[in-house]
Amino acid sequence: MALFIEVKNLTLEFDGVKVLKNINLTINEGEVLGILGRSGSGKTVLMHVLRGVEEYEGISGEVIYHLARCDKCGHIEPPGKAGNECPDCGKDTLKPFEADFIKLSLHDPARREITKRIAIMLQRTFALYGDDRVITNVVNSLTEIGVNSETALSRAVELLEQVQLSHRMMHVARDLSGGEKQRVVLARQLVRDPMLLIADEPTGTLDPRTADVVHNVIAKAVKDYNMTMVITSHWSEVVEDLADKAIILEDGAIVKEGSASEVAKEFMQLICSVEKKCDVVVGDPLIKVDNLVKKYISVSRGVVYAVNDVSFDVKEGEIFGLAGTSGAGKTTTSEVLMGIVQPTSGEIQVRVGDEWIDMKKPGPECRGRAVKYMGILHQEYGLYTHRTIIDNLTESIGIDLPYELAVRKAINTLVATGFTDEKAKSILSKMSDEISEGERHRVALAQILMKEPNIIIMDEPTGTMDPFTKKEVTKSILEARDKMGDTFVIVSHDMDFLEEICDRVALMRNGKIVSVGEPAAVLAELTDEERMEAAAP
Repeated sequence: MALFIEVKNLTLEFDGVKVLKNINLTINEGEVLGILGRSGSGKTVLMHVLRGVEEYEGISGEVIYHLARCDKCGHIEPPGKAGNECPDCGKDTLKPFEADFIKLSLHDPARREITKRIAIMLQRTFALYGDDRVITNVVNSLTEIGVNSETALSRAVELLEQVQLSHRMMHVARDLSGGEKQRVVLARQLVRDPMLLIADEPTGTLDPRTADVVHNVIAKAVKDYNMTMVITSHWSEVVEDLADKAIILEDGAIVKEGSASEVAKEFMQLICSVEKKCDVVVGDPLIKVDNLVKKYISVSRGVVYAVNDVSFDVKEGEIFGLAGTSGAGKTTTSEVLMGIVQPTSGEIQVRVGDEWIDMKKPGPECRGRAVKYMGILHQEYGLYTHRTIIDNLTESIGIDLPYELAVRKAINTLVATGFTDEKAKSILSKMSDEISEGERHRVALAQILMKEPNIIIMDEPTGTMDPFTKKEVTKSILEARDKMGDTFVIVSHDMDFLEEICDRVALMRNGKIVSVGEPAAVLAELTDEERMEAAAP
């Protein structure tokens, strides 16, 4: 195979912090390189450097593309096409050509021609016309590069067939699932007949079954189009299944390189368990729930008991889990705890200082007083994308402090969620899309902690997270409990996560609590059906 991309001594620095450190690697034509690493290891930054559509001030080294180029029209092809007639103008043969993205200006015609032939898939940014139909999204991509409308429609159908989405072509794009949106993105990228596909966590937010479908579609496209691919993931299985070779990035440096299976095995060994301290002492009850009932009236089903005679308590400083599959009643229970939903009957009390507050009674001296000391972190948390991290932790959430004090408090809070002091300081001026997914989750938790709650309710905090990000979330919760003494109520169907992090777990089934106690003992009571549903987010 011909050498396609050569990276030599690549170093990139932002605000005095090196995010890439002396990267050296080669990628051959038609090869698939997998990049494994934790959140914040430098994977996404490296991908953007390879993509070549941005210029960086603090960059050094070489990123050389070895290509075949037509001197007459400037058409670019992979290096293996050197000596062939130019497929664009037919007036010359393609000759070997090298382009260094570090030296070439962003506006250099050769660099622009190369970047046109590089496709990219990102984890969350679907880049679709949300109000248009799927077929229109693909047709638009074709007409943008000069394909006439009649040909574009036929070609769009072919592309949707290739990504196994022809059965959704008339759907509105915003109504698709995450996996379907990613396949539309791939179809739009294939329009340009790419030489290189850069896939940055393309299935990071998808459940395993949907991710498998997308991976199979990507693998087929790479083969059909004879593309080279660079794919990043937190999931070792993805790289092992799709890549020919792989590297592990750690803190901006390559710490391992080799075959995909060999590297994936070593990467899995880095995922060590985060253990609870055995000597954690919890206090007296902070929440008391007695005979709680919440019922709804349904036209089709009559009276529905979302929560049916539930009783439990949560102790101060405890990490308490509400476990159960979809429809078990755990989310409704948490909403009653927060005062979002009014119960039908029963008692729910929260202790503020030495006083017990009746959460059924509205008003500033009753439920309103308790809610001030409670925070909730939803699964789909949202940071303000156009504000810096320090703004997200202060002004954006109504915290008005002198700047120096705000910075000090923000750093201390970030450290309490698992950041190092140096890392906390370095991200304050960044925007939320400039940090990793795991880091964003910790900042979202820090947002809650900045308001100094006593009780934090977390709704499905791990969602469809990869193992590393899940470990980061586990660590951040344990750190926050340890440093700030907060009490956590965690609602989740991720049984492994609950067993690892909780002091006690309540298992809910059909609106009732069927067992409360030590996590391992309680979760051992799960039925086979519950285990199967819990394993598929």
